[in-house]
Amino acid sequence: MTSTDDVTESKILLAEYGCLKEEQKTRIGFRDNLLYFTLAAATAVVAITAQSGQSQLLLSVPAICLILGWTYLVNDEKISAIGYYVRDRLGPRLEELTSAHGAVFDWESYHRSVAGRTVRKRLQTAVDLFTYLVLPLVCTTAFWCSAVVQPVLMLASLGQTLALAVLGWQFLRRTER
Repeated sequence: MTSTDDVTESKILLAEYGCLKEEQKTRIGFRDNLLYFTLAAATAVVAITAQSGQSQLLLSVPAICLILGWTYLVNDEKISAIGYYVRDRLGPRLEELTSAHGAVFDWESYHRSVAGRTVRKRLQTAVDLFTYLVLPLVCTTAFWCSAVVQPVLMLASLGQTLALAVLGWQFLRRTER
């Protein structure tokens, strides 16, 4: 059993840092896999639609992209929030406690200033928008151009299109400049 004398605020903050970085790593893996899963699911739906000739199945792609896209965004927001917390709260507090002569957890700031980061972030946003917005809109448009458009399905597809616009706006809004 450990003595309470061994517990210091610095040790608690370092333990918190370790837990936060582990959560961040797990969320990054999950978020990145969502992108692959979304593309695989959309490809499967398009293949099944092409084989069966039932164009109404294409309307499942926007639903898949809405659900997985929102989950992607939520995880991305949490990943960023952990970075902000470490950079703005945890690091400065530990720096103060240890009287460090430089930034504690400097990587949290350094990697944000690496050359080309802005271009990479914009390209990632383009990939995200293609996957979660353009791809489902192409499927919706293909459905609209088919011969089996029924009023109820048309109404559902219009609702999905509106929801996709909101999702796209959220992606753009959350893009770091």
